[in-house]
Amino acid sequence: MSIEEKKLLTDVLEAIISIDEHLEWRRIFDEYKANKTKRRAVERELEIIGEAVNKLLKLSPDIAISYSRIIVDLRNKVIHAYDNVNDMVIWNVVMNHLPVLKTEVEELLK
Repeated sequence: MSIEEKKLLTDVLEAIISIDEHLEWRRIFDEYKANKTKRRAVERELEIIGEAVNKLLKLSPDIAISYSRIIVDLRNKVIHAYDNVNDMVIWNVVMNHLPVLKTEVEELLK
């Protein structure tokens, strides 16, 4: 694995950890929905994750990352269609996709 790939994987892992920090280590949808600052912070971290995954796919198209296309597509939607971001979609990614991504990234970094 190249240094650039390791850097991008580290960026993804750091963004996932930052999402947990923004959510104060709690996954409570009502708290997330009620707090604009938390929503925007999580969306920004998802943008970073999506950009890093996009670059990883260009460097290594066969990299073992589940949901990679969904992650990149979500990044594009958050950036380009910010006025149409659905909190439930974001929350679904946080709850269902990020734990898988975190495990995969940690394995790839070993």
